[in-house]
Amino acid sequence: MKKILLVCSAGMSTSLLVTKMQQAAIEKSIEIEIFALPVAECASVADSVDVVLLGPQVRYQKPQVDAVIKGRVPVDIIDMKDYGMMNGKAVFEMAMKLIG
Repeated sequence: MKKILLVCSAGMSTSLLVTKMQQAAIEKSIEIEIFALPVAECASVADSVDVVLLGPQVRYQKPQVDAVIKGRVPVDIIDMKDYGMMNGKAVFEMAMKLIG
């Protein structure tokens, strides 16, 4: 099963986005695990995820996340508009394209 990690600061709004992304996955009949963690905890799952998406509010921490992931999987920043609108479908599709 593929795993998508969303990296955030506190996790409140990102948790809502996770739910909306899970709904998008269900609509497409794709079995996938999607979860959110703060930047400080992403190292604990770095070896078990297939893609890492950063919330726009923590985009400045991308170099730190890149250092943890070490190029093993794609790391990208969620579009600010999609994040603000909680567009789970668009963010899910972005993640799936990055996974390949």
